[in-house]
Amino acid sequence: MSWHKNRGRRDGGYHHGNLKEALIQAALDLIAQKGPAGFTFAEAARSAGVSPAAPYRHFRDRDELLASIAQQGFEQFEARLTAAWDDGRPNTPAAFERVGKAYLAFAREQPAYYSAMFESGLPLESNPSLLVASERAFAIIRAAAERLVAMAPPGVPRPPAMMMALHIWSMSHGIASLFGRGDSAGRKLPMTPEDLLEAGVLIYLKGLGFPTDQRPPEH
Repeated sequence: MSWHKNRGRRDGGYHHGNLKEALIQAALDLIAQKGPAGFTFAEAARSAGVSPAAPYRHFRDRDELLASIAQQGFEQFEARLTAAWDDGRPNTPAAFERVGKAYLAFAREQPAYYSAMFESGLPLESNPSLLVASERAFAIIRAAAERLVAMAPPGVPRPPAMMMALHIWSMSHGIASLFGRGDSAGRKLPMTPEDLLEAGVLIYLKGLGFPTDQRPPEH
């Protein structure tokens, strides 16, 4: 459904329930154009084709609108990562590589959501639902890290899974933000973002003493 066609200025043109989605879509469009800090609550209302007072039916202010968008983004992100991880099947290295690709794919295909999730500056402690959604998404990366830790060969110290998860998340986020987004943040690379992430993770694991010669099966 498009909120950009045939939308009038009359609030009565919206049925109960679709005003909220219209505002979210309008805000996503504005985030894609200007970033999460680049528009006002009134601009979101104007872009949705409603009066400046209409958004207050669903959102306390602009931050609550952004928090709703970021929460939706994290929920979609979690679903993508969960499907990619597939509980570690058929083996941990193959599943872990899929998670990395899914991370970069989400940032590339949903740059407005990704920006709202990570660049809006919303305090998570003031948004419990957003905090839960973000933690659930991160839990997929932590679960993958726990499986990787379990693969450590005898004699190799096992690092804390949380530390590994944070390191790998930081690497993934950095590559996604600098090289893997579908917006103006993109920069020229002599390789794909996926190849860059794979190489970075291999170097990281090798530095920890993990075997890195086990390649996932080709599909």
